[in-house]
Amino acid sequence: IFPKNIIVENSKASSPLGFQIFCLQNANECKTSSPTTIDYSFRVMKKIAFTNKTVNLAIAPQNDIGLDKWSLNVSVGDCEDYVLAKRSSLMKAGIPAGALRIATATTKEGVGHAVLIVRTNKGDLVIDNLTNAITTWDKVEHTLIAISGANPSKWSVIS
Repeated sequence: IFPKNIIVENSKASSPLGFQIFCLQNANECKTSSPTTIDYSFRVMKKIAFTNKTVNLAIAPQNDIGLDKWSLNVSVGDCEDYVLAKRSSLMKAGIPAGALRIATATTKEGVGHAVLIVRTNKGDLVIDNLTNAITTWDKVEHTLIAISGANPSKWSVIS
């Protein structure tokens, strides 16, 4: 059921400008920590599933107009805002920041998108505002492009 490996990171990539600005304004949300992988368990999956569903219901979807702004604590937002809310919530629930990665992607319709990746010892799990289902990275319908590292300011191209 799980991939034997994690997402393969290739060459360095620039982090999205909106994320860079967010981190300048919210340094505590952009710090790294250890461990960089968590043990997969029923308890961890419950936290991930609860967070995904709760945040998906709490934020009404609306695309940014003009500059792509990454925001936390919003009631209306786009995919990046969902990612930041889920990341923050999971960190508060005890998931180390180093195991939470942000990935940029394109949907099968070719639209830019962002998802949160939870790196476990069983493989990388994707949580997405477009579904309440938790999937492994190799089963998502999106094309993953780049991913943040354990240090969220360091990004890599996905092979």
